[in-house]
Amino acid sequence: MSGKSKVKVPKFKKQRRVGIELPGLGRPGALAKRNYPPGHHGQARKRPTEYSLRLTEKQKVLFHYNIREKQFRKFVSNAKKGHVVNWTDKLFSLLELRLDNLVFRLGFATSIPAARQLVVHRHVLVDGKVLDRPSAKISLGQVITLKEKIYKTVHYESIKQNPHLPLPDFLEKKEEKGIDSGKLIHLPTLADVPFELRSRFISELYANVK
Repeated sequence: MSGKSKVKVPKFKKQRRVGIELPGLGRPGALAKRNYPPGHHGQARKRPTEYSLRLTEKQKVLFHYNIREKQFRKFVSNAKKGHVVNWTDKLFSLLELRLDNLVFRLGFATSIPAARQLVVHRHVLVDGKVLDRPSAKISLGQVITLKEKIYKTVHYESIKQNPHLPLPDFLEKKEEKGIDSGKLIHLPTLADVPFELRSRFISELYANVK
């Protein structure tokens, strides 16, 4: 066999690596017992270098939004297009506008990877039509729903009764005849990112990306 398969890192280890719980990974309480980095030397805390601080902030973003470095660089490039006063603000607005993220933020799934599965399995509709691209950018006024059979599952009822995050201000959610729907009512900002983030480190790390 040519090449090597990538080892999937467990969600709780990702969160231990960056030192905080990331809502997009959908595992509350992951750091309750071991809030230090994984590995033999995890508890031997050293003063972080400037580079390691920037790397940690980048990993938070990649882990939470379930994207890879190459995808993230494309988002950075798009955020820098045009006459942008603060490209970092635009960057996180673009990330929050991804369909898989909005399905998660609406409380339709317990994590962004779970939301991605709903999308790729064609269970998500935008303005009444199936959209199966997790990275699709949603526009103002568009309405997100699920196929009717999903609302009737025990799993969905459990998610609805125990939301992982409160509904953000940029989304509106309604229920009519057993169908939950969500609408994008204004553009998200950096302030809507649901985890602690030092965005200036992202700005510095990707300052030269075009």
